[in-house]
Amino acid sequence: MIIIVDYGMGNIHSVQKALEALGAKTIVSNKPADIAAADKIVLPGVGAFDDAILELEKQGLIDPLKDYIRQDKPFLGICLGMQILFEASEEAALKKGLGIFKGKVKKFIPGPKLKVPHMGWNQLKARSSPLLKGVGDGEFVYFCHSYYPDPAEKDIVIATTDYGCDFASIVGRGNIFGVQFHPEKSQETGLKILKNFIAL
Repeated sequence: MIIIVDYGMGNIHSVQKALEALGAKTIVSNKPADIAAADKIVLPGVGAFDDAILELEKQGLIDPLKDYIRQDKPFLGICLGMQILFEASEEAALKKGLGIFKGKVKKFIPGPKLKVPHMGWNQLKARSSPLLKGVGDGEFVYFCHSYYPDPAEKDIVIATTDYGCDFASIVGRGNIFGVQFHPEKSQETGLKILKNFIAL
């Protein structure tokens, strides 16, 4: 059973629809007991870093999520759900991240040829990973974000994407993964990634 964490910040319906189209059984929940009992967890996220952490605190989900992740059971953070796995963000005035991965989330610097937010299709420069089985280097996925993670530990970077700089678009260690793009909006490539996550 895949628990999709509903903390009021995620694109829940699209993520659930994509997973169920691939044959996964899902439950949308914000109950700590469900998180503790989950086989797999997806943490979506759309919005601001501070708001996300405040909502997770308010709903008593910080410790259950950290406890789950420590067990190295399959976990996928999407967009903001990936960013809050890091220690801190330039967007945040109040809150620190979960600190699962070392590093900081940074903001793209706008320029004449660099619009912020980064919206639309862009390529993955990928290395081998169970999450990317059947996904070729250079395939396109869909992004919508103004901030990107800058991991302190480069060995966790599974894929990068070029948008003014090469930023980490997929990170992972063990069974814990984060993707900066939206696999549920990334057509065939995104569905392959979700299918691989289901198979972990």
